[in-house]
This record gives sequence, C-alpha cells and structure tokens, in this order.
Amino acid sequence: MTAPQTVNLNEKFGLFTEQWSPKIVGELNGQQVRLARFGGEFIWHSHEHEDELFFVVRGVMRMELRDRTELVREGEFLIVPRGVEHKPAAETEEAWVMMLEPAGTVNTGQVQSERTVTDLERL
Repeated sequence: MTAPQTVNLNEKFGLFTEQWSPKIVGELNGQQVRLARFGGEFIWHSHEHEDELFFVVRGVMRMELRDRTELVREGEFLIVPRGVEHKPAAETEEAWVMMLEPAGTVNTGQVQSERTVTDLERL
C-alpha cells in the first residue's frame, strides 16, 4: 500500500505538452485518473464496457454526440456512458481535461488510429 499523496493538477499538466496523449496520475478501485491536453478534434469512437468522466480543468471542451453537442467549461464534468459514440474536441485553443475511467481503457475505444495510445505514461 502506498501513502496518500496530494496531486497538483497544474504541476502535472506542466510536465507534458503533447496533445491527445493521456497520462496516468492516480488509481483507485480499478479506475485510473488520467490527464490529457486536448487540441482541435479527436475521432469518433465508443467504449463498449466503460463509462468515462471528463472534467475540464482549463479551457472549454466540446463533446460531440450523435444527437447533440455539449460544451463543458472549466470546473464542469460530463460522463459519457458505455456504448455512446462520442468525439471530444477543444473548443478553446487547448483544453486541459482530467478523465476517470477503468484501468486498461483504450483512448480510442474499438477504433485503431494514429491517435491510439496503449502504453500510458505515469506522472
């Protein structure tokens, strides 16, 4: 068992600049806390077995869903239920987003693309 440690999100986001490359900053109960910088648009995808929580730390995230678009601002979060096709995007130049999802969740779901990251770095 590891001792509890405070995590400063601004410090962690300062450790990387690449976009669409999630980093693991914590784990609890089989879930990972991941950070990613969003810039521009991602790809349409879904996760068959995993719900995802997107919490915007800085900027504005646009979440495109097949039936609507949601804008998520700083201090707000959105949960995308398993099986729901979605396409995240930065509505501002860049959005800093914290995600909570089960360990092993692939960022592009069942879709394989140049944006698929399977070996996530731990910060």
